[in-house]
Amino acid sequence: MAGIKDLKALLSNIAPALDERNFVFCTFPEFDWNSMKHLNPTGFFQEKEGATFIITEQQAIDNNIKYESVYRLITLNVHSSLDAVGLTATFSAKLAEKEISANVVAAYYHDHIFVPEDKAELALAAIHELQK
Repeated sequence: MAGIKDLKALLSNIAPALDERNFVFCTFPEFDWNSMKHLNPTGFFQEKEGATFIITEQQAIDNNIKYESVYRLITLNVHSSLDAVGLTATFSAKLAEKEISANVVAAYYHDHIFVPEDKAELALAAIHELQK
């Protein structure tokens, strides 16, 4: 099934959901996948400076991994096309109006937005405003 490209259809079906867990972004300048795959990261990206893992705060605590900030995850439960234009810009602008930072991961089916833990409910309400 192909994802939705039409911005109006995406916004009317955005269906944001707030994950109950806390997440952190961790970086590892040098890492061995075999020694770290037990973390089972929610997200992973290899940058030239090192690997970034998105894991739960509890995983970081349990494994003595340093992190700077704590985030909550909002998933947009509409199947957005990777070729859709304007969705990220629209919810980013709405969150910026409320002075909420957004770290966005676009996966195959959904967009995932990591927002500061203390502003998660406000961010969820702001995204709900886009459905109207």
